[in-house]
Parts: sequence; structure tokens; C-alpha cells
Amino acid sequence: MSIQEIVVQQIVNGLLLGSFYGLVALGYSMVYGIVKLLNFAHADIYMVGGFVSLTFLTLFKGTFIGNGWAGIVVAMLISMVLVGLLGVVIERIAYKPLREAPRLSLLITALGVSMILYNSVMVITGGEYRAYKTGLGFQGISIGSVFITHTQAILIVAAIVLMLALHLFITRTMYGKAMRAISMDLDCCRLMGVNCNKIIALTFFVGTALAASAGTMAGVYYGSLHFFMGFVIGIKAFTAAVIGGIGIIPGAMLGGLLLGLLESFGTQIPFIGSEWKDVFSFTILIVILIFKPTGLLGKKESERM
Repeated sequence: MSIQEIVVQQIVNGLLLGSFYGLVALGYSMVYGIVKLLNFAHADIYMVGGFVSLTFLTLFKGTFIGNGWAGIVVAMLISMVLVGLLGVVIERIAYKPLREAPRLSLLITALGVSMILYNSVMVITGGEYRAYKTGLGFQGISIGSVFITHTQAILIVAAIVLMLALHLFITRTMYGKAMRAISMDLDCCRLMGVNCNKIIALTFFVGTALAASAGTMAGVYYGSLHFFMGFVIGIKAFTAAVIGGIGIIPGAMLGGLLLGLLESFGTQIPFIGSEWKDVFSFTILIVILIFKPTGLLGKKESERM
């Protein structure tokens, strides 16, 4: 392959990988921006979303919906709704009673919720990989030696559409404005009559629904699911959120896509290769934090007394 073809191939790979990171990172940033919680259970929500969509896709096989794109879209939408509701339940049961507690208590609770989720799925699946069987083929577009499947192109477009839809929701709707207001001053919003509990629950619903969509897309792309699949992507998505600026929605999008592209091109650097891509990613994180601790789009905040 020529250098130009390698660049095109790595851009496609990076955008696809970065879209997964970005969708999961959005949940981290949304929750942290509202309640200042690092929700480490969010990565396992991504995993649960994949398994929920697989369950419905399996049911659709042999029906008029099928397990092609129509079945995948319907299964993903159902998964987004059900897992979004799961996120609301988790917030109400595990996080809301501790909202005024020290941040360490919330962090420990988030780790506990994470263990409950992935151990529950481990018991249900017997700790085995589950094949994500779809009716999709391997057709695609050839550009010289570069081959881009229709599945890759559709997943990238779908992820970008979801990110843009979230951006419009946050910037153009009253609920989005309420989320931004609460992230700036929760107590002031309470005094002004904003139903903060409702907005926080909506934030968890949207964030976990996006993670579920990423889990579905990962199942379609990789062809299998595992109960521990959220561990690595959870760390990478959190890294992406920090790179872009934790708590900033556009920062999570930018951080996810940037991290995906850096990983993809990093594997082409001599003496790095794919086995070193995680080391390369976290090295980039350290470098960015040294020179821009608030992230690429983050701003320094002054603490009001």
C-alpha cells in the first residue's frame, strides 16, 4: 500500500474507534458536569447495552424484522431506552442518597455498581464470549488497496449523527439549557425552581443510552461480546473525556475522535505497533495534561467562597 492509502485506511479505522470512545466519553462528561461524579460504572453500561441489543436481535431473527440493518436499528433503539432507564434506576438507588456525601463515597459506590453489573452479566453468560450474529455481508468500497466496508461507513455516520443530535439537544432545548445551568450552579437552579432531580435523571438517561448505542455498534463491528469488554474502553473513554476537557460535551466528542485517530496512526510508527497502542494513548494523555491540565477545551475555574 502507498502512503496515501495507509493514511486513508487509518483515518477510517481511527474515526470508527474514536466514535466508540466518544459516545462512551459523552456519558462520563455529562454526569461529571452535572453532579461532579466520575461514574466508573458507565463502562459496564456500555457492555450491558451490547448484550441487551443482542438479546432482541436474536429474537428478531426469523421474523419480518430480521437481523439485518432493520433489526440492528430496532434492537439498538430498544437497548438505548431500556439501558437508559437502568441508568436512571442506578442514579436513584445508588447515587441520589449520597449526593451530599463526600465525593469519595460516591466514587466507591460507582465502583460497587460496576462490579455488580459485570459480575451479574458474567453469571448470566457463564463468562463466555457471545457471538453477535447479524445478517450483514462484507460488501464495501475499494479505493486502490483500501477497502472500506459498508458496515464501517454506516457505523461512523451513525455515531456522528448521535453526537450531533446530542449537541443540538444540549444547545437548543430547554432541558439542555437546564443541564448547562445545573452544571454551573446547582444551588442557584434549585432556588429558581428548576426540578434538579428530574434534570439529573434525564442526564443519566441520555448518557447511558449513548453508551448502550456504542455497545451495540461494537457488537456489530467486532462480532462478539464479553462481560469484561467495558474495562478497556471505559479507561479509554475516560481518557478521551479528560483530553477534551472533562465535563465539556464538545470536548468528549473531540477527545474520543482524536484518541481514536492517534491510536490508529500510532500503530504505524516504527517500534510501536498494535501491541503498544495503549502505552502510546496514555503517553499522549500524560503529555496533554502536563501542558494543558484542563484538557483541550477546558477552562480554569475559580472556586467561589
